[in-house]
Amino acid sequence: MLRHLLSLAAALLTCTILIGLAQAHELQPSSLELRQLTPERFEVIWRAPVYYRKPHPAQLQLPENWKAVGEPTIRQLPDAALHRHVVDVPGSTVDGALIHFIGLESTITDVFARFIWLDGSETTALARPSQPWLEIVAQRSAWQVAWDYTVLGVDHILSGFDHLTFVLALLLIVSGARRLLITVTSFTLAHSLTLAAATLGVVWVPGPPVEAVIALSIVFLASELVKVNRGLPSLTARFPWVVAFTFGLLHGFGFAGALAEVGLPKNEVPLALLMFNVGVELGQLLFIALVMAAIHLLQRLRRGWPLWLRQVPAYGIGGIASFWLIERVAAF
Repeated sequence: MLRHLLSLAAALLTCTILIGLAQAHELQPSSLELRQLTPERFEVIWRAPVYYRKPHPAQLQLPENWKAVGEPTIRQLPDAALHRHVVDVPGSTVDGALIHFIGLESTITDVFARFIWLDGSETTALARPSQPWLEIVAQRSAWQVAWDYTVLGVDHILSGFDHLTFVLALLLIVSGARRLLITVTSFTLAHSLTLAAATLGVVWVPGPPVEAVIALSIVFLASELVKVNRGLPSLTARFPWVVAFTFGLLHGFGFAGALAEVGLPKNEVPLALLMFNVGVELGQLLFIALVMAAIHLLQRLRRGWPLWLRQVPAYGIGGIASFWLIERVAAF
């Protein structure tokens, strides 16, 4: 019964987010790195990701008394534009200075900033569409670091449509509340392990192949869902926690790649890593809650739905995951 209701909910979700799914990872937060080279000179690295397949609309605006040194460079990456330049900063005007992001208020993405000081210490800050600026603070409290990385984790999972699609496919395949709880817990445990291992440098896996295989894992679950809907034997339906744990290890490397783009503050690595993972889990639970809410809504709207609707999520998920797979392999 639960699986049937989930299928109905997913039919609605598939129709409403299909376009968004095609742009997985295009809503990732922007990042700013400010690295101190001398007491009064800084290197500025501004990474503006692709935004709905167009240049990101936000523009970096540094304080007026910061003077550019030499010519800035722009490197076009497959998923972002990397702006790099050096600035001279008058003495004693760094701490408390404001950096603005013009146009960020018209987007739905954040900017994660990391400041690396001459003594090797690091601090972080977060700008959001509701507050498109940030203040440079030489020392930030543990609470501020925890909050920034929690928000970053939530943003990553909610903008990572491939990870959410994988979770959705699991919800559709697994029947029974207890089995579903065990399955989601297995997925969480697995990607937490590889996220920590990759972030701490214990293991390393190249990003592009990981992203391609993540897409392949979703194609596999879509094929499993087709089998389940036809009443055929399915490995995932029989051992969902094993499949979730196995692919969860892979997805953890994907999370680690996103975290590597912004880095971890050297003096708060355990806290930042923990809270990023907490943020990912909070975002995942929010997504599951939204799916369950859709189930409740569909129950109230209508009791008897056509059986063909059960195949809409399976083929929709499989089609979009196949597109991701081809796109990511072609980008190697």
